[in-house]
Amino acid sequence: MVIKIEGTIFNIQRFSLHDGPGIRTTVFLKGCPLNCIWCQNPEGISPEPLLIRQQQKCIGCYSCVKQCPQGAVKKGPSGPLVNQELCGNCFLCSEFCPAGAVEKAGQTKNALELVTELLKDRLVFEESGGGVTFSGGEPLMQPEFLLEVLKLLKQEGVHTAIETCGYTSWHNLVNAAALTDLILYDLKLIDEDQSKKYTGVSSKLILSNLKKLVSLNVNLHVRMPLIKGINDDINSLEKAAASLQEMGIEKIELIPYHNFGEAKYEKIGRDYGLKGLSRYSDADLQKVRIILSKAGIMINREGELNDYSRTGSH
Repeated sequence: MVIKIEGTIFNIQRFSLHDGPGIRTTVFLKGCPLNCIWCQNPEGISPEPLLIRQQQKCIGCYSCVKQCPQGAVKKGPSGPLVNQELCGNCFLCSEFCPAGAVEKAGQTKNALELVTELLKDRLVFEESGGGVTFSGGEPLMQPEFLLEVLKLLKQEGVHTAIETCGYTSWHNLVNAAALTDLILYDLKLIDEDQSKKYTGVSSKLILSNLKKLVSLNVNLHVRMPLIKGINDDINSLEKAAASLQEMGIEKIELIPYHNFGEAKYEKIGRDYGLKGLSRYSDADLQKVRIILSKAGIMINREGELNDYSRTGSH
C-alpha cells in the first residue's frame, strides 16, 4: 500500500531542456533554507503557500475587495491595494478573481497524485532520454515526500534528477542520492563570510556534503551560479577552484546571472536586492573561463545556455 505522504509544490514545468538529460518535467517544491540575494524563484523560498499578484491582468472589478475577510484589500487609484500586515493568506481573492490577476503559489499533492501526473509525460521521457527533475526552493526541505516520489518513479523506470543547494542533513542527502540518477549540485559560494552575507547560511555544511558525495562516486554534476560583483572576481574564483580541486572536482557548469526573475519580487510584495544588475556578456564569461581554466577547472560550455533561472511560475 502506498503511503500518501503529502508535499507542497509551486509549479510543474514541462519540456525543460537544461535540468538534466533529454526533455524533462521539472517539479518545483516549496521551501528553501537559503535566502540568496539573487534568487530567481522568490515564491519558492517560504514553505507556505503565498499570493502572487499580477497587476497587468487586473480588470478593476474589485471582487478581491469584496471577498477579503480581513479587509486587507482596498480600492486604489489604479487597482486594488493590499495591506500585507492584514493579509491572512486565506486565498479567497485568488479563488474569486475572474482575470487570474491573483494566484496561489503552492499546491498540496500526495506522492501518488504527483507521480500519476508526471507519468503523463512518459512517452516524452522515453523518446528523448529525459525524465523528472526536482527543483525549488530546495527539494530536500521536504525529504519524506521527495523520497516517496523518487521510489515510485524508480519503480516505473523513470530517470530522475535532484537540484540541490546542499544545505541539508547528510542523512537526507545520502538517502536521496541512493534513489536518484543524477544530482545537480548548485555550489553558490565557497567563502564562509560571503555565504552568510549573500545566502543567509554558512557554507560549511554545503562543502562537507559535497565532499562526501564525491567520495561516494555518485552521478554528480556541480554547477556554480555566477553573480557580478559577488563571486566573479579573481580571488573568489581562484578560491573556488582550489576548494573544488581539493575535493577532486575538475569540471563544473557555470550558470551566469540574469534578471528574468526580477519582476517576481514585485508580484509577491518583496524588494529585489540586485535591481538593475546587468547580464553577463560573452567577453565577461570568457574572462571567467580563463581564470578558472588557469586554476585547473574545466567548464562545461553548454551549461552557459542554462542561465541561472528556474522559472517555476523560478
